[in-house]
Amino acid sequence: MLSATERTRLRRGAHRASTDPADLHAILDAGLVCHLGVVRPDGAPMVVPTGYGRIGDTLYLHGSTGARSLRLEGEVCVTVTHLDGIVLARSAFHHSLNYRSAMIYGVPRKVTDPDERLAALRAITEQLAPGQWDVVRAPTRKELAATLVVALPLTESSVKIRTGPPIDDEDDYSLPIWAGVLPLHTTFGTPHPDPLLPPTTPTPTHITTRPHPSPPT
Repeated sequence: MLSATERTRLRRGAHRASTDPADLHAILDAGLVCHLGVVRPDGAPMVVPTGYGRIGDTLYLHGSTGARSLRLEGEVCVTVTHLDGIVLARSAFHHSLNYRSAMIYGVPRKVTDPDERLAALRAITEQLAPGQWDVVRAPTRKELAATLVVALPLTESSVKIRTGPPIDDEDDYSLPIWAGVLPLHTTFGTPHPDPLLPPTTPTPTHITTRPHPSPPT
């Protein structure tokens, strides 16, 4: 079970918290982009959207060796959110969102072991396009030297989930106003081949048959 800390303990909407690591893993595995929050040396906060990958209980991020957000020392906060629906209530006050969200605190560790670096880069690539790593050219030594990989443990994590219809005040249920949920789904469009591809180059099946992400039922 996920152990709550002072930073991850939910004080508002605590009934929406989940302490099941499987829910944390599912939210991370279904995502495509995370938001990395850091504090710059001048004290200003900075939030950077970036790709990521997960192996077990470790989250991996990567970027250029010059990426300031990955080179800063100290604690960071990483979030992943899925918006599953707009919750339309009878009153403006009770409008809400159906969502799945994860928040991770920790101190990133620079990954230097060659095997772990490659495994992390594979996980990040596969997060965006499962099956892609096995069909592309592997990174060269020069490319690896220009890439910074950091690891963040999932030890201090928080999960919050909202599902279901609106919750209105009892007196408002008799109002003649439509209320309910407007679902949202992420879908993939038709692949656009690179104009420089030879015309006979087929689109890989792991691209054409990729299932569309969808919220849980």
